[in-house]
Amino acid sequence: MTFNLFLFYAFGAVLLASALGVVLVRNPVHAALLLVLSFVSAAGIWLLLYAEFLAITLVLVYVGAVMVLFLFVVMMLDIDIEKLREGFWGNLPVALLVGVLMAAEMGLLLWRTLAGEAGGGAPPPPGFSNTKALGRVVYTDYVFAFEIAAVILLVAIVAAIAITLRSRKETKYQDPRVQLAVRASDRLKIVKMPSSGPSTQPSPTPPTPSGEGANP
Repeated sequence: MTFNLFLFYAFGAVLLASALGVVLVRNPVHAALLLVLSFVSAAGIWLLLYAEFLAITLVLVYVGAVMVLFLFVVMMLDIDIEKLREGFWGNLPVALLVGVLMAAEMGLLLWRTLAGEAGGGAPPPPGFSNTKALGRVVYTDYVFAFEIAAVILLVAIVAAIAITLRSRKETKYQDPRVQLAVRASDRLKIVKMPSSGPSTQPSPTPPTPSGEGANP
């Protein structure tokens, strides 16, 4: 068994185990960590096949963006924050295990590169760009499937927004159509009040200071 074949079986075993863990574990934080390990293991297999662009895209897009979105969703769930803080250190063993496995996979790939081991299949010729070749294949041979996948993702985005913005009785909403249809007479009502004239009653006589009599 060659070293590259050993790496393939090792990464594949870690990928299968972590993928099963994502589905079977009950803790959502543990599931997110195992999903990160799955993505990194799949990226390592892509590197073994000289598909550097796919490996980097898998790490940057899925681990760097999609997993952050997943964690935001987990934190937005109806979870007791105090209970989550109490169990923070309980997630440390799983986090350490995931970190050690990812570091070991990166170290093995670096060791393979420094040792000059060839990857799976024949190495690409000098000056070959797998990114350019992948783009040519995707937008020529698989352009229809690519567009169908884009439409499905668009429908999923619209459905998620529609479900999130559904009307609720306890929520107050503003209707721009009703606001624009309001006339000035509906907003302001002028009330005419009768004007009050000068008073005709005699002014009261100021009181006489104490200790002084009337003038003779």
